[in-house]
Amino acid sequence: MKGKRQTRSKSGSDGSAVGVEDALVGAAKELRNATRSLGFGHPVTHVYRPLEYAWEPHEEYLRRYGAGRKKVVFLGMNPGPFGMAQTGIPFGEVSAVRDWLELDGVIAKPEVEHPKRPVEGLRCRRSEVSGLRLWWGLFAQRFPQAKTFFKDYFVANYCPLAFFEESGRNRTPDKLASEELRPLFAACDTHLRSLIELLQPDWLIGIGAFAERRAREVLKDWDLQIGRILHPSPSNPAANRAWHETVTKQLRGFGVWD
Repeated sequence: MKGKRQTRSKSGSDGSAVGVEDALVGAAKELRNATRSLGFGHPVTHVYRPLEYAWEPHEEYLRRYGAGRKKVVFLGMNPGPFGMAQTGIPFGEVSAVRDWLELDGVIAKPEVEHPKRPVEGLRCRRSEVSGLRLWWGLFAQRFPQAKTFFKDYFVANYCPLAFFEESGRNRTPDKLASEELRPLFAACDTHLRSLIELLQPDWLIGIGAFAERRAREVLKDWDLQIGRILHPSPSNPAANRAWHETVTKQLRGFGVWD
């Protein structure tokens, strides 16, 4: 198969086999290192790197839920201010991380914290609506136990960085300057290929148009089916009208859900 491995493990420096979850952790560390020194100019004033300050819960997420081949990988864009920016977990709405995923761990602070976007970790009282809809409103409704969901599915973000303007407004990667996007996309593309190579899904489902576009560009030569579901963000007017029903219908249309 083009672009896919036939093996489920990699070799360590001593020649021993490395499990998928270990390889996922290694790939995340490479992404963290590759994006660590990237700079971003006006109107971005603050860059949050949750793979740095919330690494412990992120690593636990990969180790606990990344093992084994997946049928479907769901791909988001980048951390939200009250989701992954707080918890280190993609679409990491606090109650879902704590009560459904049952993840914990040390969460520190960004190097430079925006006064209007404090990182409070699992003590954050603000809810990430996108994560609330995705984890509780969709996945947990169908799979009461997280381990059942992750047997065949996985959720990741394309970009590990969150960007904020002086006002505290979230600035999404698609609105960055082209000269800033090139090195960022290079690092994120490499990680996406590694993720798909390791998990070997049949489907990649972009959560929103941006993720789907990046997947189609990066994985265009791979033996992989790519689709898209409606993004759950409340800033998307269509998502505020029966989002669960719409997305369920989309997933059934792909044949991802029966």
